[in-house]
Amino acid sequence: MLISSEVDVIRLLADPLRARMVELLADGALCTCHLVAELDAKQPLVSHHLRALREAGVVEREPHGRFTYYRLRPDTLTAAADRLTALAARARANAGVRREC
Repeated sequence: MLISSEVDVIRLLADPLRARMVELLADGALCTCHLVAELDAKQPLVSHHLRALREAGVVEREPHGRFTYYRLRPDTLTAAADRLTALAARARANAGVRREC
């Protein structure tokens, strides 16, 4: 069965804006206002994507005064990468296999 949190993470990162957010957050925690400025996107759109990433466990939020900072959760990304690595290894091992009709 392919439904798993790793697949959800992979699906979420297929969105270019979310992928860029994750790239930016790889360098450290950022406030929503930083992401809005860096992405040249509207605040409601950035917040919507951050909520999706948070619900999938990709980012966590940390309140800091009246601001909210977001940081990556590396273990979630590692699990998704491990899933892709395992699929690539299976594909490589079965490159010559063909199911007969």
